[in-house]
Amino acid sequence: MIEPQRISLLAIPPVNEAGAYVLYWMQAAQRVRQNEALAFAIEQANALKKPLVVYFGLERSFSTAQRRHFQFMLEGLAEVQQTLHSLGIPFWVHHDGILAGLAKLMPSVSVLVTDRAYTRTERLWRKQVAHFASCPFFEIETNVVVPLKLASDKQEYSAATLRRKIERMIGYFAQSIEIEAPSLSTLSLEPPFKPVELSDFSQVLDSLSLEQKGGACPHLKGGETQAHAKLSLFIESKLDGYATLHNDPSNTYSSSLSPYLHFGQISAIDIYHAVKDVDLPDVPVFLEELIVRRELAYNYAWYNPLYDAYEGLPAWALKSLAYHEQDRRPVLYSFAELEQAQTHDTYWNAAQRELTELGTMHNYLRMYWGKKIIEWSPTPKEAFNRALALNNTYQMDGRDPNGYAGVAWCFGTHDRPWAERPIFGNIRYMNDKGLERKFDMSGYIARIEKEIALKNRLS
Repeated sequence: MIEPQRISLLAIPPVNEAGAYVLYWMQAAQRVRQNEALAFAIEQANALKKPLVVYFGLERSFSTAQRRHFQFMLEGLAEVQQTLHSLGIPFWVHHDGILAGLAKLMPSVSVLVTDRAYTRTERLWRKQVAHFASCPFFEIETNVVVPLKLASDKQEYSAATLRRKIERMIGYFAQSIEIEAPSLSTLSLEPPFKPVELSDFSQVLDSLSLEQKGGACPHLKGGETQAHAKLSLFIESKLDGYATLHNDPSNTYSSSLSPYLHFGQISAIDIYHAVKDVDLPDVPVFLEELIVRRELAYNYAWYNPLYDAYEGLPAWALKSLAYHEQDRRPVLYSFAELEQAQTHDTYWNAAQRELTELGTMHNYLRMYWGKKIIEWSPTPKEAFNRALALNNTYQMDGRDPNGYAGVAWCFGTHDRPWAERPIFGNIRYMNDKGLERKFDMSGYIARIEKEIALKNRLS
């Protein structure tokens, strides 16, 4: 049974008894394993003695999404389709927009289920569907450990304030679930549209007419199997030492799970169970990042209506940055110069190339990267917009609550006022000398060059 705190009812028409099936609209949780929304949909189908269908809509207009994002996603969806078919569940992917496909399906749906999302566009989709739903429409929280509204009823000031609220709830809500085949098989059903053929990624990608900024990322493969392989590799070779080495950009002690979490190809609950009983002092540090810090970002995106706008920053930060807006900048770069890593700062350029060419950026360098954009932009608001545009366009986990909160952190969100200084005001400052004192930065640059060369050989 799914915890009732994970379940919301978005529309309350009666069950459509004439409907042919229960429909799970999969969007945020693109997986079968540990998928609470799928489990709930199976429960509904079995209770109504109806078959289950899973639907996914491709939305080519999704802002800043690139071809490589869709490639990664389609690789995962192809695996989802295979696994669902083994359970007797059809998986229909619609090519021409999410809402258009749902509208065609709705007359045949007895109960509609979806997974919860947190960003504005995805929330709007669910609101629009609730308006035309002709059956009960349930939303199930699948991508956080502790249900967001239960964890807090407001935007939290920092990790410390959220940690105090959710620590005691993690064990209870991190319940493993097993996905079992529904009572009725529906593989013979036909959709009211021609579904996407997931066996040919290139043809599907070509038909979507997507931008290709940054090029392909052949070193990153999407899907549940890849996600769990990354997790196993992390536990075997990187968890031991994570606490002291994960902030060092010359090393690769991160889990590399962020893109998989973003697309919902792995559950944070699965990760939690895989590491929680490992006898290493690094485990609490990793779980702090996985649960407290990550769910702080989800809290931010949910409760701050301006999570993706400069105006959504804390009042103290806005006031301080405004006071120093006219301060002379030692150097100014255009957006194009930043995008092409054409600055005087070799460390920043390496971080930017990691972003554009590899689709990721070491988390510590991402903080430095954002701080320098503030220093090199005409105004703090333009700096915010530049950082967000670069993050969302090139990060394989772009347009994620973690990304929005990460950019906002560079401007004071979830942080405190520091000693006042030019340009930054009371915003925390970072510089290249600090990087050099803490880390082997020549090692970082060498690592990035090596990884880019490997990626180019794979392309």
